[in-house]
Amino acid sequence: MSNQTAVMDRETPPEIRAKLALPLDVDDLVAAQRLGQQLRPWYGVAKIGLELFTAAGPEAIGVFQDLGFEVFLDLKLHDIPNTVAKASRVLGSLGVKYITMHAHGGVDMLRAGVEGLNEGAANAGLEAPVALGVTVLTSDGDAPPHIVPKRLRVAMEGGCRGIVCAADDLANARAIGPRLVKVVPGIRPAGASVDDQARTATPRAALDEGADLLVIGRAVTAADDPRAAAAAIVAELVA
Repeated sequence: MSNQTAVMDRETPPEIRAKLALPLDVDDLVAAQRLGQQLRPWYGVAKIGLELFTAAGPEAIGVFQDLGFEVFLDLKLHDIPNTVAKASRVLGSLGVKYITMHAHGGVDMLRAGVEGLNEGAANAGLEAPVALGVTVLTSDGDAPPHIVPKRLRVAMEGGCRGIVCAADDLANARAIGPRLVKVVPGIRPAGASVDDQARTATPRAALDEGADLLVIGRAVTAADDPRAAAAAIVAELVA
């Protein structure tokens, strides 16, 4: 029996599911829910981005929490500190696990966002979300080498407990912020199309370099058989 077939036939180890985030890049909550139900055996985290949040709002968060997912709210907050603080206070009350903010916004903005998240969560009697400082988008292949280390330090000074970075930047992240939660998008199995991602990595390589959470979307969701594609990725990770 192949590893893929074995994974299809048994429950994915919880420690692997917790490391896999499913991007729900659609503008239809019913379609997103269907995708989540289909891929729930392999993914433990549902990533709700601007597209779905704009279409369905906080309702989308509740739907995926009810399905048993941790929710990663990927809104990449970036505004003046007061505005980010007020928005974060609302978002902190929704029970999500992760929320992104652009590290480019600076220390004051990040700190205001983190304080807002903490206040909103405390008011709702919930654990505060993990604020993730976005360093450089994986679609940006032209960022100067000094930018990621600078933004890693900004994220830490701003109180973020994690960062979003490309796999190529994980060595810097380990050196500068070893305790940060490291989230890596742009994950593609070997031989898969890179689409609009300038810097990609395979799932196994990213985990070996220290990633804590892998965002794996189109390589699975656009596959002819998404369940088989997800199972193949898990098979690689548990081999």
